[in-house]
Amino acid sequence: PDFVVEDAIKSKEISLSDGAKTIVISDSAGAIDVEAKVPQVYVARTHPLKDTIDEIREIFVTLGFSEIIGSMTQPSFWNFDALFTPQDHPARELQDTFYLDGISAKKIGTPEQIKKVSASHKQGWRYLWDINEARKMVLRTHTTCVTIKHLAEAKPDEARVFSVGRVFRNEKVSYKHLVEFNQIEGVVVGKNATLRDLMGIQKEFYKRIGITKIKFWPTFFPYTEPSLQTMVYNDRLGKWVELFGMGIFRPEVTRPLGISKPVLAWGGGIERIAMLKYGLDDVREFYKNDLNWLRSATKCQ
Repeated sequence: PDFVVEDAIKSKEISLSDGAKTIVISDSAGAIDVEAKVPQVYVARTHPLKDTIDEIREIFVTLGFSEIIGSMTQPSFWNFDALFTPQDHPARELQDTFYLDGISAKKIGTPEQIKKVSASHKQGWRYLWDINEARKMVLRTHTTCVTIKHLAEAKPDEARVFSVGRVFRNEKVSYKHLVEFNQIEGVVVGKNATLRDLMGIQKEFYKRIGITKIKFWPTFFPYTEPSLQTMVYNDRLGKWVELFGMGIFRPEVTRPLGISKPVLAWGGGIERIAMLKYGLDDVREFYKNDLNWLRSATKCQ
């Protein structure tokens, strides 16, 4: 029923019909404001970045991929050497990579793998390969070290695998760079796998995550040839921004590890995708613990 609430100071009518009842409340009883707003309740929720990671993981699983995991600390052999990155490459300097002080891996691969990777470097880069450099332990700079090691051990004729995880780079923190961030990376192995197939997989992934304006730009990576950079259009900024790098593993990468089939590979930072989904210009916003933003960020974008 409808009510009229009266107290000693004022009357507040709450009536939607002529048949309203009247309740008289004295000051001593304490009037109750039936129009007062209820307290805000903040329910538990997952972090928006975690939501993005889960969404990306689900997309690749539905595309027929299996997830593999690996350690965040890796011998330089798997992080660099197995990927045909020369030992004097700038990416291996202390200014770019975090090394575990005084820690070297006792076992980095089979004797045959070490022998063939060493020969590949000597022939391709024309320098004397040093096994002690390959033994140095690092915080992984990408998750490609996980997939290349998986392929070297499993040697599959066909495979569709991906890896999601935290990676580390000794970079100056800025609006688009962090010293540690999350990366998604994957490979496809197949007898007739082509670059066109890789572009198709990327287009389907971006479509499912809600990004429609994309293009591919030629670029260079030490361990893929040909290599492409995925560019997506940011409507809010009005310009193209780069996301995933991709390409086909070079023979200098696959042959020393006994991989005989073409390998399509790609990878990129998850935070950059999340920035597009949540309309952020600064990657650091994800880690500021701004409760107002965390509470207001929509669950799905």
